[in-house]
Amino acid sequence: MSTTQILIIEDEALFARAVAKRLEKAGYACTLTATLGEGVAHAARQPPDLVLLDLRLPDGDGLEQLATLMQGRDAQPTPVIVMTAFGEVADAVRAMKQGAADYLKKPIDLEEMVIAVAATLHRSGVQRQLSWSREREARSREGTVLLGESPAIRALRQQIRQLGKLSGEEAAGPTVLIQGETGSGKDVVAHLLHQESANHAAPFIHVDCAALPRDLIEAELFGHEKGAYTSALQARTGLLEAAENGTLFLDEIGELPLDLQAKLLTVIERRRVRRVGSVHERPIHARFVAASNRDLRQQVEQGAFRSDLYFRLNVLTLTLPPLRERGEDILLLARHYADQTAQRYRLPAPRFGDDALAALGHYHWPGNVRELKHLTERAVLLSGDAPLTARAFALPPNREEDAQALPEDWRGVTLGDAERTLIQQALAASHGNISEAARRLGITRMTLRYRMEKYRIRLETPLQ
Repeated sequence: MSTTQILIIEDEALFARAVAKRLEKAGYACTLTATLGEGVAHAARQPPDLVLLDLRLPDGDGLEQLATLMQGRDAQPTPVIVMTAFGEVADAVRAMKQGAADYLKKPIDLEEMVIAVAATLHRSGVQRQLSWSREREARSREGTVLLGESPAIRALRQQIRQLGKLSGEEAAGPTVLIQGETGSGKDVVAHLLHQESANHAAPFIHVDCAALPRDLIEAELFGHEKGAYTSALQARTGLLEAAENGTLFLDEIGELPLDLQAKLLTVIERRRVRRVGSVHERPIHARFVAASNRDLRQQVEQGAFRSDLYFRLNVLTLTLPPLRERGEDILLLARHYADQTAQRYRLPAPRFGDDALAALGHYHWPGNVRELKHLTERAVLLSGDAPLTARAFALPPNREEDAQALPEDWRGVTLGDAERTLIQQALAASHGNISEAARRLGITRMTLRYRMEKYRIRLETPLQ
């Protein structure tokens, strides 16, 4: 780990050496310059981590070069602590207004100086880390686009742009509920809502409610105080607070336990949060965006989701169509992901065979855009220079046996009846194995469990 570099610009030689000696004892590396010109030149050659600047120097006023010394590196300003003599406090105030990090009055207490230097470097490091994190997050979102030319996707993009105009510095924006099947791109829509808002430079916090451990979900969301429970060794900011003026995306909110749904509703209504183990409330200013692959209205009817929270979230609803209903978007997305994968791994530009295009268009895509992306990446990586064929995508075949097993007389049969029959047949054929039944039906285990609950289908043996 490199030593922190401190540049001292001070013309009083004895005092400068005393300052350097004390700082070096504290673990810093120091460079001494006696004039403003020498200090500026050294800072340009080797940007320091911090500058101690005397405001009265033989060749000029330190204030005149303060902005130059603060330029620093990597677009991050260098912190400058100014040193002033008795009666020059007004100069120190002007320096602070121009961006100086702190000031010290002569005669300087060396121990006090070490504390001030450490505090300034800590603040600078935190600010640098925060800036880097935000830049990294912004870069990761630069390529976030909702691809597609189908009428439903065009309309959705227009809705996102309109909702972005409903936010400002004082208004976080209305709550939005995004509905769509698993893998259809709900997280992309949430990112775009954030990008279109006036607070797009603030944090975007993605909370996967289905992935949070049940025993930790409350502390993760709301934060906790030190000693709130056995393992709470120190206070911790919750994800709700971490959104700080940005967007809090509650993905798969239907998985949130009922008791926490009530607590979340209170936070959304009052815009205040209370950490676990605390008696104090903290204000929060963030836009709430929720998403679910379940029909939340149906969940309300079944008692699995609070009606008051549903109506609070359902201020504005955006619905993502499943990939199978997006027509030519399937091929457009496949080509996009193929080109993206080839560029990432420096492979030749992919070529699609006619059989691959036909297979992609014919497939039902139960996993939606996520499934298409993963299968396309795999096909490109395994095909090398050869054209992409239907075989390379390894799409599951259409199960004619399931179709033949359906009742011949469809009169009076509802979609729910047909779906229930297919699920029962798949479970019977797989001897009650949930994973195998889901694979036969071309859906996820979670989706199959939800459908079984919906149609009250029970197994004699425990669910697998």
